[in-house]
Amino acid sequence: MTHDARNHLEGVVLPWWDREAADDARGGVFTCFDNRGRLLSHDKLTWSQGRWAWLCAELSLDAGRGLLSGDAGLWAERSIATAGFLRDHALRPDGSTRFRVAGDGAAPTVPRNAEPRNEESVFADLFAALGLTGAARLAGTDGDHASLRADAGAILASAHARISAGTARTEPYPVPAGFADLASPMLLLHVASEAQDAGVVGAGEVAAAAHELLVGGGGMLSPGRWWEYRPSGLADEDTLVARHVTPGHLLELAWMLVHAERVDRSLAAPGWLPDLALMALERGWDAEYGGMLRYADRAGGRPEGRLLPGDRYEKLVRETWSTKLWWVHVEALYAARLFADTTGDPRFTRWAERLADYTFATFPDPEGREWIQIRDRSGDPLDAVVALPVKDPFHIARALVLLNRLDSGASTPS
Repeated sequence: MTHDARNHLEGVVLPWWDREAADDARGGVFTCFDNRGRLLSHDKLTWSQGRWAWLCAELSLDAGRGLLSGDAGLWAERSIATAGFLRDHALRPDGSTRFRVAGDGAAPTVPRNAEPRNEESVFADLFAALGLTGAARLAGTDGDHASLRADAGAILASAHARISAGTARTEPYPVPAGFADLASPMLLLHVASEAQDAGVVGAGEVAAAAHELLVGGGGMLSPGRWWEYRPSGLADEDTLVARHVTPGHLLELAWMLVHAERVDRSLAAPGWLPDLALMALERGWDAEYGGMLRYADRAGGRPEGRLLPGDRYEKLVRETWSTKLWWVHVEALYAARLFADTTGDPRFTRWAERLADYTFATFPDPEGREWIQIRDRSGDPLDAVVALPVKDPFHIARALVLLNRLDSGASTPS
């Protein structure tokens, strides 16, 4: 790879989060930054806190193995403290979570003249379970870590039940009626396989069920095609919701399927998955400006199709399809690099080099504020909100951790 993942992680990405965002006094991380790095709120979204707890655990494990510099103990403390913050302030008795809390864990302040927040999301729940799983991996089977695994298992079981029943809420964008989404079983598979690897009881069964939803007969993926939103009937296949694809999501799922198989051989990644990953790279690449498009039509280019009345997700797709986002590029980069290593196909090597060159030339902030994560089609900074009003602490660092493991010939720690 042209760019050194470890040096960039240690020299550019982690120092910013260490200095500006880690809340070591109370546990967790601040993420409500604008694109210029200004902190706008001390609210803590459960979504981000779970990601931070997992990431800190992985950083601790890799520092302990000599794959990264830094204090393994500090990262472990951050993971465990963030997991504690989630358990104390975000978890509900029914296995769901509060979507956001204030910096100290209290209910967030509602701005004057605003409606009280009633946000829920199975994604927040699953990321909380991921964070608890990460923290639980840092020690053995003592009471506290066993309790972390139990809490993660309870959240996972609740999320699985709601996804299976079609009742899971998926804020910030509800799934349109009559459609099934890719994101829910995708994240369910990833969190369940991570939890299975960490010894969470029942996680293997959840992972198997999610795997079936994704690649089983009638699932979201098949040879030569994937759905971001799959309609329940043929009549809606001409809609924009059905026709559009999110190449970054498919590539993220592709590597997750490979990782899941490493945990459990029964979760086999299908043999046609590399071809589907190549299709996603080709559909997503912007031949005019370079970089990966956020959304594309299943035939390539601008998403097309019949519009559903009043659907705000469709509005998002139409207005932001050509933007260049941090997470799309790092997920595509890691997927391309992983498939280059596992298949030996030189096409993936060329894609990895192309993506690395574009990504590292475009996204890092020249003023040392980590990355400017949101860009317009030409790659210029774009002051906008993407899904949630946060600066994401997860995709960039996670991809660099995983790329560094490939560079060093190391596996994911168990």
